[in-house]
Amino acid sequence: MKILVINCGSSSLKYQLLDMDARSVIANGVIERIGEETGTVSQQNHPDEWPDRKNSEDVRVKDHEAAMRLMAGKLTDGQWGVLRSLSEIDALGHRVVQGGERFSKPELITPEVIESIRETIPLAPLHNPANLTGIEVAEELFPGTPGVAVFDTEFHQTIPQKAFMYPLPKAFYTENKIRKYGFHGTSHKYVTKAACDHLGKAVGETNLITVHLGNGCSMAAVEKGRCVDTTMGFTPLAGLMMGTRCGDIDPAIHAFVAKHRKLSLAEIDSVLNKESGLTGICGKNDFRDIHAAREKGDKDAQLAFEMFTYRVRKTIGAYMAVLKTVDAIAFTAGIGENDQFVRAAACEGLERLGVRLDSDENTTRRPGTRSIHARDSEVAVLIVPTDEELEIAQATRALVENKH
Repeated sequence: MKILVINCGSSSLKYQLLDMDARSVIANGVIERIGEETGTVSQQNHPDEWPDRKNSEDVRVKDHEAAMRLMAGKLTDGQWGVLRSLSEIDALGHRVVQGGERFSKPELITPEVIESIRETIPLAPLHNPANLTGIEVAEELFPGTPGVAVFDTEFHQTIPQKAFMYPLPKAFYTENKIRKYGFHGTSHKYVTKAACDHLGKAVGETNLITVHLGNGCSMAAVEKGRCVDTTMGFTPLAGLMMGTRCGDIDPAIHAFVAKHRKLSLAEIDSVLNKESGLTGICGKNDFRDIHAAREKGDKDAQLAFEMFTYRVRKTIGAYMAVLKTVDAIAFTAGIGENDQFVRAAACEGLERLGVRLDSDENTTRRPGTRSIHARDSEVAVLIVPTDEELEIAQATRALVENKH
């Protein structure tokens, strides 16, 4: 079964074509800077029957509809193509950022599902319109091919009310649906299953803290395979310090900044999302650059590193209190999988809580899921490479095959 996973971002389109029977990726690609004067499209082909190559070119992409058509063309054209016809694709898996309270599991796409996604646009105005465009254009490009919507918020729908409610007037929730939703759920779900496989434990018998650290960062407390808390909230701005997002701050700062720096709400929102976090403190959001600056004595880079890892460490402690017993802490995503310094600092001082790293294992790079804790550690510490596209593809396959 060939499944095409489609991820329409606010200004990008990522796609991956998988052969589920061969357990392989046929091709993956990305179209970036949609809506700008100059964008790019690139595609990496992997299969044996096609040349293993990467193509890339500059191209202006007007909108997400144009991006979808460009993707379809690249998958089948003479130079880039890995398909003779789009009809070779058996199913489509669509990432949808916000499912609200309506969606607690992946759903086969129907007119009713499309309308429900449309109703959640106010909760994710930058992403859900793009997600919806991808779904609607796909129905035209791939007529008769079943599609499945997989929601970033779905894994977090098991969070209890005491954890997802905000201490605001209750009408804010009942009338405006303001609550913690959480994001990166597809990653946290995949990592949960992969960590349990590595530990040799059943998902329903395992307590985990999953730590997704990339340009966007979030953590989840997973009790017996079910998410019971997560750091991101009503939007992905909440929680940990991130590459360009501030994470949790005093909400009164908004009014203070509006008054004293003469910024509008829209300008403040932009600053908190795009000019804060690591970038706001040291002007860099790539930890490779931050570590290089630290080595040269850059105090701002050192402060950014300490602030970032402090928040992760503090949240690990909080989630250990939430879960009471923890089988493992699982680091994932670009920083979590690759940055030994961040992992070490995030676990520093947690020995009393049963967390001890093996420094040699932590600094050794090897592919795949692996353990990096010391032999006497009461809590396992893992590196688990995430694969959101595979998780979406697996959910898509399961729904489509069950339908038949």
